[in-house]
Amino acid sequence: MIAPLSHTRPVVPAVGQRLGHAMNVILHIGAHRCATTSFQHYLRHNSQRLQTSGIGFWGPRRTRNGLFSGVLPGPVVIGGGDPARRAAGRIGLACARSRNAGLHTLIVSDENTMGSVRENLRLGSLYCGVGERIARFADAFDGRITDVVLNIRSQDHYWSSALGYSLMRGMSFPKKRLLARLAGSARGWRDVITDIACAAGSARVWVFPFEAFCGQPETQLAMMTGARPPTGEARAWLNRTPDLDTLREQLDPDAAKALPGGSGRWVPFAPDEAAALREAYADDILWLAAGAGGAASLMNNQTKLRHGRTGPGRDMTRGRTDDQQDRRVAHAR
Repeated sequence: MIAPLSHTRPVVPAVGQRLGHAMNVILHIGAHRCATTSFQHYLRHNSQRLQTSGIGFWGPRRTRNGLFSGVLPGPVVIGGGDPARRAAGRIGLACARSRNAGLHTLIVSDENTMGSVRENLRLGSLYCGVGERIARFADAFDGRITDVVLNIRSQDHYWSSALGYSLMRGMSFPKKRLLARLAGSARGWRDVITDIACAAGSARVWVFPFEAFCGQPETQLAMMTGARPPTGEARAWLNRTPDLDTLREQLDPDAAKALPGGSGRWVPFAPDEAAALREAYADDILWLAAGAGGAASLMNNQTKLRHGRTGPGRDMTRGRTDDQQDRRVAHAR
């Protein structure tokens, strides 16, 4: 059971706490398949209560309704002026209205800011264009973004979820060469985070692992804002990864025949491919825990720690030092 947040203390100060800003703007960029839609649903359901605490929320229903039109390259209206400049003007006016309404923190959440799952699968890699995209959004907000929040997930589960969700939307069954390409990709979350940090300017980058914060949007919100979060709709689970039974029900019978037997999570990768993806994620987490070279900060959810008589170790270095090995021998039982 999760302890009340009034009795817990974040590992680091709240994400959005920065002096010298009339309103902190937290750009929550996803990623896809990392409980982002559930987090947005939670914020939307509690938006009125959050506003009374000085916290505003822009989600996809607003950002994809013309607000961000022109930030990224695309079709333009002849004679309509510079679309990027017009987008910056709209965003500036919207931010001013939020600030004048008394908000001290604005959370802008849209996973499509990073790119798309379809593009990731087409390129066989994680968010290859994220650096340019974040740079364009940073320009559009004209330096107002104080923090960028990213959710990441172990690559074996991320790609499995992405493929399962894509199957439900009409994508053909993944071929072995695609799975091998995904498993062997040299681009991991470390590369994505580095690109984001380079493009975000003075904004700080915070990384929330899916494994630690999935199903706890109120905990993530508390660590992002420092405020006591509401609990309404905190356990809603939207756009969940389809399991094998769901896939069999929804897919064409010929496609469903390619699925393995049994029930539960669908993992299309061979055991060695899944192991390689898990190893890549472990390396990314170790890099983050070691400080990420100052590029980003890893957030930990203390309410999910589970241990027995001996607490979890804090040293993230692999292996043991000679001193540790000596002590173990001296006190062996």
